Amino acid sequence: MIVLRSLSRRLPFSSSTARLAKAYSASSAARLTTASGSAEHPSISSRPIRASVNTPASIAFRTFSSSLKENYENVLVESRLPENSDIVGGGVGIVTLHRPKALNALSDALFEDLIHALRAFEDDDAIGCIVITGSGKAFAAGADISEMSKLEFATVYKMNMFAQWADITKISKPIIGAINGFALGGGCELAMTCDILLAGSKAQFGQPEINLGVIPGAGGTMRLIRAIGKSKAMEMILTGNRITAQEAMDAGLVSKVIDSEILVDEAIKMGLGIAEKGGIAVRMCKEAVNAAEEMTLGEGLKFERRLFHSLFSTKDQKEGMTAFLEKRKPNFTNE
Repeated sequence: MIVLRSLSRRLPFSSSTARLAKAYSASSAARLTTASGSAEHPSISSRPIRASVNTPASIAFRTFSSSLKENYENVLVESRLPENSDIVGGGVGIVTLHRPKALNALSDALFEDLIHALRAFEDDDAIGCIVITGSGKAFAAGADISEMSKLEFATVYKMNMFAQWADITKISKPIIGAINGFALGGGCELAMTCDILLAGSKAQFGQPEINLGVIPGAGGTMRLIRAIGKSKAMEMILTGNRITAQEAMDAGLVSKVIDSEILVDEAIKMGLGIAEKGGIAVRMCKEAVNAAEEMTLGEGLKFERRLFHSLFSTKDQKEGMTAFLEKRKPNFTNE
């Protein structure tokens, strides 16, 4: 696969010429340029995507295309490509929640932008890993209460509120959450849909829905107990109290606490390390680990073995084991 360094349009690249042509014709307004590096990451190419469009905060979510939009109103999107263009699918897609005046409150419009961007990176063969973070002093301070406060039971039931959040878990590429500040309510629930959580030193986590007369509705009662155990989850949910980044790591909610100034840089660095591995094996790792929460041990072990067996049909397995025996770095092709 060839990773182009100078682009005339801001669209993700694929190895499929037909799909690229389709993306060009379907989005004639989309334009993208690639920088040859950045001050923060001199060895990484950057493809920033800026500006905004008016995305209605509608309840009905639209069908998404497989291409990044030129503009999003509520998220900032960019991609970082490795300097070594021989690495297939070695890039990292970055999605930054961007409603700083509302502490990145998770409105319908923001979530629509987020899912659209994630799906576009999922379909981009140049991207092997994704990072989600927030702008300003918050990752996401919860759902948009101004949107929800006037809704009635019949409305939220018929629209199946928050059901679309499950779309994040359908992304097969690894997602790293760089939690840079407040991750409260829906923000904490969004963080828990990520595969790896890195917390900035100033991050805070909480499920304060009890203070609003409701309960967590997007996974808080289900995922938190799996991450930190029943007693601590009950305490957080019933009291609405927050925990610090260090407490979150001690409890097992996050894997690392990193200085806030370098948090996103470190998340991208980790993402690039993951993206240079064999893409099929990476996705199967994620699939197997996530399946472990849903299966008995016996079922899970059988599922894991079958995935392991299936990888012997891939070129990457042959390349990886040959490279190991030859004491060289493998050149994976995601095949």
